Amino acid sequence: MGYDERAGEATERRLESLMTFKPARYAAPIALLLLLTVSLVPIAATAQISGRVVGIADGDTLTLLDQGRHQTKVRLAEIDAPESHQPYGSRAKQALSGLVFDKEVRVVVVDIDRYGRTVGRVYLGTLDVSAEMVRQGAAWVFLRYNRDPALLPLEPAAREARRGLWALPEAERMPPWKWRAAARAR
Repeated sequence: MGYDERAGEATERRLESLMTFKPARYAAPIALLLLLTVSLVPIAATAQISGRVVGIADGDTLTLLDQGRHQTKVRLAEIDAPESHQPYGSRAKQALSGLVFDKEVRVVVVDIDRYGRTVGRVYLGTLDVSAEMVRQGAAWVFLRYNRDPALLPLEPAAREARRGLWALPEAERMPPWKWRAAARAR
Protein backbone atom coordinates (compact mmCIF):
# COMPACT_ATOMS: atom_id res chain seq x y z
CA MET A 1 0.00 0.00 0.00
CA GLY A 2 1.46 3.31 -1.05
CA TYR A 3 1.53 6.65 0.70
CA ASP A 4 -1.37 8.03 -1.31
CA GLU A 5 -3.59 5.09 -0.42
CA ARG A 6 -2.80 5.37 3.32
CA ALA A 7 -3.46 9.12 3.27
CA GLY A 8 -6.74 8.57 1.47
CA GLU A 9 -7.87 5.98 4.04
CA ALA A 10 -6.86 8.25 6.92
CA THR A 11 -8.81 11.15 5.40
CA GLU A 12 -11.80 8.90 4.87
CA ARG A 13 -11.67 7.74 8.52
CA ARG A 14 -11.50 11.37 9.72
CA LEU A 15 -14.49 12.33 7.57
CA GLU A 16 -16.49 9.39 8.91
CA SER A 17 -15.65 10.32 12.50
CA LEU A 18 -16.70 13.93 11.87
CA MET A 19 -19.97 12.86 10.31
CA THR A 20 -20.77 10.33 13.05
CA PHE A 21 -22.66 11.83 16.03
CA LYS A 22 -21.12 10.87 19.36
CA PRO A 23 -23.49 11.65 22.24
CA ALA A 24 -20.81 11.11 24.88
CA ARG A 25 -18.78 13.89 23.32
CA TYR A 26 -21.61 16.37 23.89
CA ALA A 27 -22.86 15.15 27.28
CA ALA A 28 -20.85 17.61 29.37
CA PRO A 29 -21.75 20.73 27.33
CA ILE A 30 -25.44 19.71 27.26
CA ALA A 31 -25.44 19.11 31.02
CA LEU A 32 -23.83 22.51 31.58
CA LEU A 33 -26.43 24.19 29.37
CA LEU A 34 -29.28 22.49 31.27
CA LEU A 35 -27.77 23.46 34.61
CA LEU A 36 -27.49 27.10 33.53
CA THR A 37 -31.07 27.10 32.24
CA VAL A 38 -32.45 25.63 35.48
CA SER A 39 -30.39 28.04 37.60
CA LEU A 40 -31.98 31.01 35.78
CA VAL A 41 -35.53 29.99 36.77
CA PRO A 42 -35.39 31.71 40.20
CA ILE A 43 -34.24 34.91 38.49
CA ALA A 44 -37.32 34.87 36.26
CA ALA A 45 -39.53 34.12 39.26
CA THR A 46 -38.38 37.29 41.01
CA ALA A 47 -39.56 39.65 38.27
CA GLN A 48 -41.35 42.72 39.59
CA ILE A 49 -43.75 45.24 38.15
CA SER A 50 -44.96 48.47 39.69
CA GLY A 51 -47.80 50.80 38.93
CA ARG A 52 -51.12 52.29 39.97
CA VAL A 53 -54.11 50.07 40.64
CA VAL A 54 -56.82 51.16 38.19
CA GLY A 55 -59.33 48.32 38.55
CA ILE A 56 -60.58 45.71 41.00
CA ALA A 57 -62.29 42.68 39.44
CA ASP A 58 -62.98 40.83 42.69
CA GLY A 59 -61.38 40.17 46.07
CA ASP A 60 -58.21 38.67 44.64
CA THR A 61 -57.78 40.23 41.17
CA LEU A 62 -56.76 43.76 40.25
CA THR A 63 -55.60 45.71 37.19
CA LEU A 64 -52.31 47.56 37.32
CA LEU A 65 -51.32 50.44 35.04
CA ASP A 66 -47.53 50.71 34.74
CA GLN A 67 -45.46 53.78 33.78
CA GLY A 68 -45.56 52.73 30.12
CA ARG A 69 -49.39 52.90 30.31
CA HIS A 70 -49.62 49.10 29.92
CA GLN A 71 -52.41 47.39 31.88
CA THR A 72 -51.69 44.09 33.62
CA LYS A 73 -54.33 41.91 35.26
CA VAL A 74 -52.88 40.58 38.54
CA ARG A 75 -54.21 37.66 40.59
CA LEU A 76 -53.07 37.87 44.23
CA ALA A 77 -50.88 34.87 44.94
CA GLU A 78 -51.55 32.31 47.65
CA ILE A 79 -55.03 33.51 48.63
CA ASP A 80 -58.55 32.90 47.34
CA ALA A 81 -61.32 35.42 48.00
CA PRO A 82 -65.04 34.69 47.69
CA GLU A 83 -66.38 34.87 44.14
CA SER A 84 -68.52 37.86 43.18
CA HIS A 85 -71.85 35.98 43.47
CA GLN A 86 -70.80 34.11 46.59
CA PRO A 87 -71.64 35.34 50.10
CA TYR A 88 -69.11 38.04 51.09
CA GLY A 89 -67.90 38.32 47.47
CA SER A 90 -68.79 41.99 47.04
CA ARG A 91 -67.39 42.85 50.47
CA ALA A 92 -64.10 41.08 49.63
CA LYS A 93 -63.90 43.20 46.49
CA GLN A 94 -64.55 46.32 48.59
CA ALA A 95 -61.83 45.27 51.04
CA LEU A 96 -59.24 44.92 48.27
CA SER A 97 -60.39 48.20 46.74
CA GLY A 98 -60.06 49.96 50.09
CA LEU A 99 -56.50 48.71 50.42
CA VAL A 100 -55.08 49.38 46.95
CA PHE A 101 -57.41 51.14 44.49
CA ASP A 102 -55.79 54.22 42.93
CA LYS A 103 -52.56 53.53 44.84
CA GLU A 104 -49.03 52.72 43.72
CA VAL A 105 -48.15 49.07 44.36
CA ARG A 106 -45.33 46.67 43.62
CA VAL A 107 -45.98 43.12 42.38
CA VAL A 108 -43.48 40.32 42.86
CA VAL A 109 -44.41 38.00 39.99
CA VAL A 110 -44.86 34.34 40.89
CA ASP A 111 -46.47 32.89 37.76
CA ILE A 112 -48.79 33.44 34.81
CA ASP A 113 -52.03 31.50 35.25
CA ARG A 114 -54.06 29.64 32.63
CA TYR A 115 -56.18 32.75 32.05
CA GLY A 116 -53.11 34.85 31.19
CA ARG A 117 -53.19 36.79 34.45
CA THR A 118 -49.98 37.64 36.24
CA VAL A 119 -49.98 35.90 39.62
CA GLY A 120 -48.01 37.74 42.26
CA ARG A 121 -47.57 39.02 45.76
CA VAL A 122 -48.75 42.63 45.86
CA TYR A 123 -47.15 45.15 48.21
CA LEU A 124 -48.42 48.60 49.18
CA GLY A 125 -45.21 50.01 50.63
CA THR A 126 -44.25 47.26 53.07
CA LEU A 127 -47.81 45.95 53.49
CA ASP A 128 -48.29 42.46 52.02
CA VAL A 129 -51.77 42.75 50.50
CA SER A 130 -52.39 38.97 50.39
CA ALA A 131 -51.62 38.69 54.10
CA GLU A 132 -53.78 41.71 54.90
CA MET A 133 -56.76 40.26 53.00
CA VAL A 134 -56.49 37.05 55.06
CA ARG A 135 -55.94 39.05 58.29
CA GLN A 136 -59.12 41.06 57.60
CA GLY A 137 -61.10 37.88 56.95
CA ALA A 138 -61.68 38.84 53.31
CA ALA A 139 -59.92 35.77 51.85
CA TRP A 140 -58.82 32.23 52.58
CA VAL A 141 -55.24 31.02 52.38
CA PHE A 142 -55.23 29.03 49.12
CA LEU A 143 -53.53 25.93 50.55
CA ARG A 144 -53.15 24.31 47.15
CA TYR A 145 -50.84 27.13 46.01
CA ASN A 146 -49.52 28.53 49.28
CA ARG A 147 -45.73 28.71 49.64
CA ASP A 148 -45.65 31.16 52.54
CA PRO A 149 -45.95 29.60 56.01
CA ALA A 150 -46.44 33.10 57.52
CA LEU A 151 -49.94 33.22 55.98
CA LEU A 152 -51.14 30.06 57.77
CA PRO A 153 -51.74 31.48 61.28
CA LEU A 154 -53.56 34.55 59.92
CA GLU A 155 -56.67 32.63 58.86
CA PRO A 156 -57.39 30.94 62.22
CA ALA A 157 -56.78 34.29 63.97
CA ALA A 158 -59.35 36.00 61.71
CA ARG A 159 -61.77 33.10 62.24
CA GLU A 160 -61.39 33.25 66.02
CA ALA A 161 -61.93 37.04 66.02
CA ARG A 162 -64.90 36.60 63.63
CA ARG A 163 -63.49 39.17 61.23
CA GLY A 164 -64.86 39.55 57.72
CA LEU A 165 -66.36 36.41 56.21
CA TRP A 166 -65.82 34.58 59.51
CA ALA A 167 -68.73 36.61 60.95
CA LEU A 168 -71.07 34.95 58.43
CA PRO A 169 -73.19 31.97 59.49
CA GLU A 170 -71.16 28.80 59.01
CA ALA A 171 -73.50 27.61 56.23
CA GLU A 172 -72.50 30.66 54.15
CA ARG A 173 -68.74 30.22 54.61
CA MET A 174 -67.76 28.03 51.68
CA PRO A 175 -64.18 28.28 50.37
CA PRO A 176 -64.21 29.64 46.81
CA TRP A 177 -62.54 26.55 45.33
CA LYS A 178 -65.41 24.41 46.70
CA TRP A 179 -67.99 26.96 45.56
CA ARG A 180 -66.55 26.92 42.01
CA ALA A 181 -66.55 23.10 41.99
CA ALA A 182 -70.18 23.02 43.12
CA ALA A 183 -71.13 25.58 40.45
CA ARG A 184 -69.43 23.43 37.75
CA ALA A 185 -71.30 20.34 38.96
CA ARG A 186 -74.70 22.07 38.53
